[in-house]
Amino acid sequence: MAARIRSELSRRTVLGTGLGLALTTPLAAQEPLVVLAAASLKPALDEVAESFPQSVALSYGGSGTIARQAARGAPADAVLLAATDWMDWLAGQGVLDGDPIPLAGNRLILAAPPGAAPLPLTAEAIDARLEGGRFAMGDPLSVPAGRYGQQALETLGLWAHLRGRAILAENVRAALAYVARGDVALGLVYGSDAVGTGVVDVAQFPPDTHSPIVYPGALLRGARPGARGFLEAVAGSGPVFARHGFAPRPAA
Repeated sequence: MAARIRSELSRRTVLGTGLGLALTTPLAAQEPLVVLAAASLKPALDEVAESFPQSVALSYGGSGTIARQAARGAPADAVLLAATDWMDWLAGQGVLDGDPIPLAGNRLILAAPPGAAPLPLTAEAIDARLEGGRFAMGDPLSVPAGRYGQQALETLGLWAHLRGRAILAENVRAALAYVARGDVALGLVYGSDAVGTGVVDVAQFPPDTHSPIVYPGALLRGARPGARGFLEAVAGSGPVFARHGFAPRPAA
């Protein structure tokens, strides 16, 4: 993981949508809380933020991208990631205020356009479905869903066969968009991504083929009043996350 993070740190990135304004405005002058969050959290987190009594500005991106933003001092109050190792890395950078807490879990699937039939997780079946085309997944260097996906494909003996046909997206929602538009026949995404998006879940990866999928959240140093309350509200929103296809949060 350390080598992957070093590799990813060397890559040029841009800040997520909405964060550019935050970087040019003093944090104290902003009324909303600013939260950096993994892209896959968007449907559930938007709902939690709408019901929170204080205004919250959410900036979404791949976990590696937003972890780097936080480490470089982006003016934000909290960070919510899709992988514990990126959060551990942030803790090592000395930018967290307190210990991270688990927020939700997820599962890993192959998604396909509407009407697609279930698919066995074999090289022959996947080749037949792709018909010589490519599939989409998050970039394993910066996107946890991509890393979980690589682990699962390696465990099943499929990674060497399929890696050259992967379109590596900047976050898991971008990978999902390839499927939703019909640009690819398959996308390796989270189970929550198939909820309410029109795509269908055609195969589920067994949990023992990849590391546990855990979404941790933490306050950043200098977090303003209200940020802790928002983090606690997210952690206590199990029914919201379940409605959007997430798994229950693990015990702290």
